[in-house]
Amino acid sequence: MTEELNQVLKQRRQKAKELAEMQVELYSNNFKPTHHVTDVLPKDTDIDTPLQEGSMSLAGRIIAIRKFGKAAFLQIQDETGRMQVYIKKDVVGPETFLVFKKLDIGDIAGFTGTLFRTKTNEPTLQVTSFQPIAKSLRPLPEKFHGLTDVEIRYRQRYVDLIVNPEVRETFRKRVEIIRLVRDFLVNRGFMEVETPMMQPIAGGATAKPFKTHHNALNMDLYLRIAPELYLKRLLVGGFEKVFEINRNFRNEGLSTRHNPEFTMLEFYQSYATYHDLMDLTEEMISWIAAEVCGTMQVKYQGAEIDLSPPWKRITMDEALVEIGGVEESILQDSEKVIQLAKDKGIELESTAGPGKAKTELFELLVEEKLIDPTFITEYPTEISPLARRNSENPEVTDRFELFITGREMANAFSELNDPIDQLQRLEKQIDERGDDEEIFPELDRDFVRALEYGMPSAAGEGIGIDRLVMLLTDAPSIRDVILFPHLRPEKTV
Repeated sequence: MTEELNQVLKQRRQKAKELAEMQVELYSNNFKPTHHVTDVLPKDTDIDTPLQEGSMSLAGRIIAIRKFGKAAFLQIQDETGRMQVYIKKDVVGPETFLVFKKLDIGDIAGFTGTLFRTKTNEPTLQVTSFQPIAKSLRPLPEKFHGLTDVEIRYRQRYVDLIVNPEVRETFRKRVEIIRLVRDFLVNRGFMEVETPMMQPIAGGATAKPFKTHHNALNMDLYLRIAPELYLKRLLVGGFEKVFEINRNFRNEGLSTRHNPEFTMLEFYQSYATYHDLMDLTEEMISWIAAEVCGTMQVKYQGAEIDLSPPWKRITMDEALVEIGGVEESILQDSEKVIQLAKDKGIELESTAGPGKAKTELFELLVEEKLIDPTFITEYPTEISPLARRNSENPEVTDRFELFITGREMANAFSELNDPIDQLQRLEKQIDERGDDEEIFPELDRDFVRALEYGMPSAAGEGIGIDRLVMLLTDAPSIRDVILFPHLRPEKTV
């Protein structure tokens, strides 16, 4: 902590002490604002537009003060915006003005008064009375060269939100995007449900889970890595369209695209195929973009992204040839495609087959080049244990992944509802993983039992909400769209 900051902290604590000695309540709870800033500021900037008449009360944080002896101009900020406030000793009285002089930038206060225009025609609240609401003992970061350290911005998000209006706007858009997702699905007959966050078996995806222990049941539980298997149980139970906007947890690395705790949309529709979900996904995301951004042509980190349907649809093999530059003859030869992957520096397990090799090559050679929305279809059966085999080619599944700006945005497939095939694939997946303590392989026999009662044909999809918000807010990192992202512990306080 710098000496300058130390001195400011001492000064603020001294002011707080002096106010307390003056019988001023530093943290009051009885001020009731009648308006927000945007309620009283005229929508029309024309100087002839009349201002609201009568007394009104506003509450907010003081973000600027200009003092002129017996008067002062302030800028206050509430949830909706900023406006100017004018306080004059002759109006509020000498005792009240003395209290005001001990306020600092960052303090929260309530102001009552009437509106007028200054000589520069700025709408301003003429204060007739005010009340301190919360004394700020720490200065806002502008006084110390701004809040520019990215890690501090994430760690002290509360300060980031105070001083950076664009950050508040990002999270308002996030809330709006999630609301629109919900409205879109509900209006199409989907039912929102809730499934367990703590699960006895970490299933539905391949990832390292977080592990905990339930004392009363004397059993280990895992924070869910995906809700998929529970949502499919609901299809068995007779619900035909379900969705969940859920928090998933994966005990893996941090990056600009990954946070251990993240938000996913998963939805499932009976009597539908993955082709139906491609149509629905196009419609949903393009509509949300138009609602949030006012256009389907959005900018992301300098790139122009056209979200207007229809979107490109191409198989993984076609993408490897057309975009990745792989010879088609190599893709038709299992040994050659595995060898090509090894030649490219890809490390494959001894049990890996051509499907795994193709997928790794796709991630290396193609993925980052998919800037405009592109559906990649026909994923290898080898790496899709929960997807339905393609009727014409059992080596691939009826599955797609959606890529935008070189990132996976969605994963979907026609669901496997054959319990015998499902059991065999899950057993094979576990055999190939072996006794990997980081993955905790375990067969979900209850899920197989549920399929044995009969699950209708269906398609399901997961969409990364955080990545969708990143796209529509032009955010370079997932941490920019999560209010409180996970960080390493602070070395010092």
